[in-house]
Amino acid sequence: MREAAQSARVEEFLPRWRELPIYHARLENNFSRLPLIGKRELRENFPNNFLRADQNLDALLESKSVELEHTSGSSEERTAVLFGRGWWNDQEARVLRLNKFVAQILDAHPHARRATLVPPVCNGLVCFSNYTSKLARTVGSTLFVNQARIPFLLTEAEFARMVEEILEWSPVFLDLDPVHGAWFALYCERNGIKFPSVKFILCSYEFVSVVHRKILSRVFGVPVFNLYGSTETGHLLMENESGEMKASHNDVYYEIIAPDERGIGDLVVTTLTNEIMPLVRYRIGDLVERVEQPYASHYFVHGRARDALLRGDGWRVTTLEVDRCFSDVRGIAHYQLRQNENGDCDLQFIPDREVPSAKELNQVTVQIEGLLQLKNKIAVSAVKKLPPLTSGKFRLTCRA
Repeated sequence: MREAAQSARVEEFLPRWRELPIYHARLENNFSRLPLIGKRELRENFPNNFLRADQNLDALLESKSVELEHTSGSSEERTAVLFGRGWWNDQEARVLRLNKFVAQILDAHPHARRATLVPPVCNGLVCFSNYTSKLARTVGSTLFVNQARIPFLLTEAEFARMVEEILEWSPVFLDLDPVHGAWFALYCERNGIKFPSVKFILCSYEFVSVVHRKILSRVFGVPVFNLYGSTETGHLLMENESGEMKASHNDVYYEIIAPDERGIGDLVVTTLTNEIMPLVRYRIGDLVERVEQPYASHYFVHGRARDALLRGDGWRVTTLEVDRCFSDVRGIAHYQLRQNENGDCDLQFIPDREVPSAKELNQVTVQIEGLLQLKNKIAVSAVKKLPPLTSGKFRLTCRA
């Protein structure tokens, strides 16, 4: 019933969307037959591909009626995105309330402060490539703490500065990139540091591994939730108090395109509330699985499509499927599984506070070898750091 209601709602938007230059030649009366678009289409002739004839970007920015942001550029070159003023925060406020625990905390703290640790090149609002004062990194109720793209290179003095700022800020929750957050948590654990004001942790910006969750939960002792979305689409899925990823149907129309036999396919979304730059049948680039239940539906985010590996018989294996193999292993703070052209795999990992035992490493590699139907054993090595992409994001799985 919800799908039918949403389809009818989307059809109502078609005449309005057809006024935008990007959709003049694309929009038909049958929504399901509309072509998919991606970042390339968003970049072509921007901003004139979205602005109506009577609109001018400079005038809109000067009037402060819109916000101009850019995507991180993790898979393609950075893409400009337009929002109505306040749209991002309003949409986030709605999707966070899909989690009853978070909703109760935010209702009790209407102006809840947050401390954010994400790669500084693309936090969506501000970018810090050099040292910037705390005042300059404070935007409303948000303090942007991190100023380094590679967390493994941070000095003890820089960690201490971050801790001091968070303690002084006294945030209600932490908003973390999982890799940056886990590495910061290990520093806090070594030094016995706690944040009494923090009630929960949001993980966003990139795929949340089970190894990152373990560290964050262990060190900070508060619930850790996954908030999934993208700069261009806004917030799409929120993990609820039961661990299910729930959709924000009032803001987004969701489609799973070309699903495999397990129901895992490409996520395509249509945004319903960004009036200035609506995205119609926009391909995110992520693999997602929808689980239908009698009372509701929820989703599993499987990771980037380009990061999927290949099984011996050519079957696709996603980042999530690989990551599940690490559920019972201890001693890993971060990892990358790289598949070579011949199908063999190398596993590099950064140790947690204690290096995993040979038995635990064998356990996880045997699982992955079975999952991928590998003929040869996985080559495993412990390293001190793993490089991110230029955007600051890390790839847990990748092909050479």
